Amino acid sequence: MEEREDLLEQIEADSVVVEVIDKNTGKKFRRNLPIQYVENCNGLILSGETLDGRPSQIHFLSEAALCRINELVGKGADRPKCDDH
Repeated sequence: MEEREDLLEQIEADSVVVEVIDKNTGKKFRRNLPIQYVENCNGLILSGETLDGRPSQIHFLSEAALCRINELVGKGADRPKCDDH
């Protein structure tokens, strides 16, 4: 199963399952939510609607994506990644 997961470039789903443990009671709650889920090496995107019915998205960037963004805006390392380039 792990080998198969390594081959996936993108994971998509039309719903997500959220499982939480209430901090006051210790009880576990599980909910199936109609949220679109897209994940790749850059991070993941959760898409749904606001209470008004307008589209909404939340983006969670991976560490690799954040490093690339920092390099593009000049906040990366002062040395090249390759020793002799």
